[in-house]
Amino acid sequence: MLLGLSMALIGGVFLSLQNIFNSKVNEHTGSWAATTLILGMGFLASLTIGFMVEGERIFIFENMKTWYWFSGIIGVGVVTCLIQSIKLLGPTFAISIVLTSQLLFALLWDSLGWLGLKQVPFTFQQLLGVLIIIGGVIVFKFGGRRVIVEGTQPEAIK
Repeated sequence: MLLGLSMALIGGVFLSLQNIFNSKVNEHTGSWAATTLILGMGFLASLTIGFMVEGERIFIFENMKTWYWFSGIIGVGVVTCLIQSIKLLGPTFAISIVLTSQLLFALLWDSLGWLGLKQVPFTFQQLLGVLIIIGGVIVFKFGGRRVIVEGTQPEAIK
């Protein structure tokens, strides 16, 4: 379990770094060029590391359903949407929404047992946890604003 937690934390670090880099690439190229460059570099890195670690076994796809091959196309949507949301909302707010959405839909798909997942019983505690996270995102985004009362000196709005 400790290894899983460590990998998840490292994955979060990589995800936040990747999103910063992706948005910087987009500033210099454009959305589709950025997506092509990002996924192309990822392909080359994966292929190189895959050959080093697994050798020719990297191309053995036993009993894999054909529709799983389309995950790369989903990746195009992921990168494009992330780049645009970071450009429009800023990195922290965009990523907090993306991660909340990811958690919400993972809960849905786990609970329903969709997409070949083992069905996990849905609990009120899980829903409450997601709602608390959504509340946290709302507080994060809008909690720093100050209300200006008529007849008082306005304070700096964060």
